Formats: sequence, structure tokens, C-alpha cells
Amino acid sequence: MIYPTRLSILAALAGAPIALLLGLVQPGLWLAAPAWLMGLGVLMLIDALFAAAPRSVGITFEPPGYLAVAAPATALLQADFSRGGTRRNLEIALDAEARTGLDSAIGRTDPARRDAVLFDMTPVRRGLAVFTQATLRWQGPLGLIWRQTRRPLTEAIPIGADVRRIEDEAVRFVSRDALHGAKAQIDIGEGAEFHALRDFHSGMDRRTIDWKQSARHHHLLAKEFRVERNHQIIMALDCGRVMSEPVGGAPRIDRAIHGALILAYACLREGDRAGLFAFAERPKLTTGAVASVASFPLLVRQAATIDYGTTETNYALGLTTLSASLKRRSMVVVFTEFADITAAELMIETVSRLIKRHLVLFVVMRDEELETLVSTVPETPEDVSRAVVAASLLRERDLVLARLRRLGAHIVEAEAQHVGPAILNAYLDLKRRDLL
Repeated sequence: MIYPTRLSILAALAGAPIALLLGLVQPGLWLAAPAWLMGLGVLMLIDALFAAAPRSVGITFEPPGYLAVAAPATALLQADFSRGGTRRNLEIALDAEARTGLDSAIGRTDPARRDAVLFDMTPVRRGLAVFTQATLRWQGPLGLIWRQTRRPLTEAIPIGADVRRIEDEAVRFVSRDALHGAKAQIDIGEGAEFHALRDFHSGMDRRTIDWKQSARHHHLLAKEFRVERNHQIIMALDCGRVMSEPVGGAPRIDRAIHGALILAYACLREGDRAGLFAFAERPKLTTGAVASVASFPLLVRQAATIDYGTTETNYALGLTTLSASLKRRSMVVVFTEFADITAAELMIETVSRLIKRHLVLFVVMRDEELETLVSTVPETPEDVSRAVVAASLLRERDLVLARLRRLGAHIVEAEAQHVGPAILNAYLDLKRRDLL
């Protein structure tokens, strides 16, 4: 595409008063006006011929490998004019989804690189950041015309939780040596996994005495235990319609993913295995259980692909699929929310089968809006109606949680802002009690 620049338009407009003035002085000089325009057109044609052709321009797009919500980031687009032609005043615009949070569609020049443009962005919500198209335009050597081309882009970058913040929170709550630097540590004296034999001393539990080894060595020896490793922890994330509703200023699913990643990082640091499973009307994501902290970035990237749901959750299909995929006893952490008693009945029926083989922990967030409606003194009949409905919903919710407890499930009910620490405390407590 070729079109005039502001300079050529101003030059064309400037010829009109000159031609008018010449026509007043000498009527035969009115031909100066078309001659002016024709001369300007010839210059524009020469400018277009010597300008770099769109086919000869190459581009290299370098987006960040991962984007975090509310964390500033920069993408770079490099243009290559080495195949011929000249150019001046390069401008590049980028088309992307609104969730990428581009500060401006037109990039700023990179002072360190020639023909490179930087795009600053601050992602506003989780998901995939899709960059669809780059538009480049440049002027010819005379600055009279713009040449423009569009290039499709296929990059899709995951937008997820802030990894640094998650790791800091997990370390602060789990690592005993966080203030002095993290190091490998064996928790001797806790758990039920045999570690070594040691001499029995007064005050030790007599049940730890190994009588067979004591008889062989002719003095009392006691067994020493340590915390078990290599447990399998699966975070099952309900990403249906109800979990997409906001609570505490952010969607429930975002709060759940943040808490799940904190727990996953803590599990990996403790020597256990962690995995993600997302479901709505059907299973959406399964990562399997991974080991070692080095695998944590994989979980973060996979969690960023979980989208906001608009359909009702199918607990029977989702949890049954998860149960069939687990080949060993696991701790299943279910992040969900109950919209009505009917959906809860289907969930309870499925969970009753899951609990027979696995340890199940339910994580629900307290609905501060409903609690406020119940606790606020009503002033109008409408306030009374709202309070009655809110109290009914909270009562149904408590009944569902009570039934889950009777089945043997463990419950974590916390404020949305404190879900991460609450889950970590529950995980450490269950591990300390040797329930995993």
C-alpha cells in the first residue's frame, strides 16, 4: 500500500495560493497549478520507486516467553531492510487481544537496535495472549510517501500467575530455613518412614525399640523415622461458570489457581509429586504428577491455559475421569463452589466413590457478600428479602460441607485472599498426621 505523507499533502495545498497569486498577476500563468501538482506527483513516484518494497522487508517478533498478570513486560519486533531499498521514519503497530494490556498499539523505538520497536504491556487477565498482526509503514528517501505492509503473527503466549510471588509465599510458609537460605533437609523424628537405628535412651518412646536388632547387638536399639516423600498431590480445579464469578475483587478461578500453584510449589519442595487437573462440562487439562522443583514452570504454563468457563460443571464426568487416571493413592485437592443443592448432590455421589481410595481435600472460599447481607441490619423490605435468600444459600452450603465431612473429606474454608496459606497449613497438618 502506498499513500501520501503529511509533507506531500501540505506541499500540494501550498501550490494553490501560489497559482492563484500568479493568475492574478498574469492570467496565462494559471497553468502553474497543474504543473505544480504534476511535478509533486513525479517526485512522489520517484520516492516510491526508491523506497524499500514490502516484499523485501522481513520481520522478527520476540515476545516474552511467559506473561504474569499485573506484571510489566516488553515485546520486541525487528524489521529487516537489508534486501534493498531505502527507508526513513519506520513505524510499527501491533494487533493483540485486550487481555495483553498493551500500553500503546504503536511501539517505541529501541535505542539499542536499528529498525527495532518495543511494545510495553501489562497483562490484565489470565489466559493466552494472542498476537494476530503487525503493521509496518515507512517513508521513502524524500519523505513524500508511506509504504505499508501487514504481516500475520501466530504467537500465543500464556498469561498466568506471578511466579516470583507464588514461590516467595510458599517458601515463607514451608521452609524452616527461609531466613538463612534454603537447603536440603530431612525431617528426622516425624512421619512413619524408617530412617535408621540409634541407641535407645531414657525418655524415648518404647514402641520404637527394635527387639530383634537389640538382641543381635546385645543393647537396646530404637528405630528412627522421617517424613515420607514422593506422595502424589493432584489439584482438581473446577473452571465452570460459578468459579468464573468474582469474589474479593477477582474471579474465583484466579484465586484457586494461585492457591493451587502455591501448594504445588510447596509439595515439590517437600519431595512430593504434584499435578493439575481442570474440568468444567468436560475435562479441560491434565498434567499428570511431576516431581522436583524444576518441573514447577511446566505447571505454571499449563495453569495459564485454563480459561474462564461459561457452562455448568459436570462433577460426575470430571471427577470420574480423574479417578480413572490415578494409578496410586493420592491426595486430591478439589477447588470448587456450589451453586445449588442439585449440583452438590451429584458432586457428593461422585466424591463418595473417590474417597474410598484417595484422600480428598475440598477448598471453598467464603462468600463475603452473602455474609454481609445476612449480618447487616435490614432497613427496607428489599433488604429483608436479600437477607433471607442469602441466609438460605449459606445454610445449604453448610449442609453440603457437613455431608462431605461425614463422608471423610477434609474441608478448607477460607477468605479468598487467604486461600494459599490455608491450603498450605492443611497440607502440612495432614502430612504431619501421616494421612497422605
